[in-house]
Amino acid sequence: MILSEVKDNLEALEDLHFILPNGKEVPRHFHITEIGNIKKDFIDCGGTLRTENVVSFQFWSSVDYHHRLKASKLVNIIQKAESALDLPDAEVEVEYQGDTIGKYGLSFDGKVFHLVSKSTDCLAKENCGLPLAGVTGSLKEIESSCCSPESNCC
Repeated sequence: MILSEVKDNLEALEDLHFILPNGKEVPRHFHITEIGNIKKDFIDCGGTLRTENVVSFQFWSSVDYHHRLKASKLVNIIQKAESALDLPDAEVEVEYQGDTIGKYGLSFDGKVFHLVSKSTDCLAKENCGLPLAGVTGSLKEIESSCCSPESNCC
């Protein structure tokens, strides 16, 4: 979900609810401790230079159990961040503390926001000899084509 979609969805809400992938709710007394633009320049395993931008929201819960962030207050915080940081209308990534800092995508079902698990992926499957749409073939076939010393990846 991109930043403008988050703001549009917040306009229809009063109370905020964020649900973790395991179905538990982020404690209602959470704080937004950061909003920022994260720009990542990198090279993938196939040698392609890439740039990724995400707008990062960091959630944090403390012992102030009476704290409640309203949707309108979050809109105000986002608007201040947009102005101060010249935020792009990019994908929103939520950082939330579990066993370690987790990074989640965000979706909205009309009533509550859902933190969506993210995963890694090979961005150069064609250079690694991997199928572009799911892995097929035997493990031996895949191992012989993927990341061998003669391939152009990894």
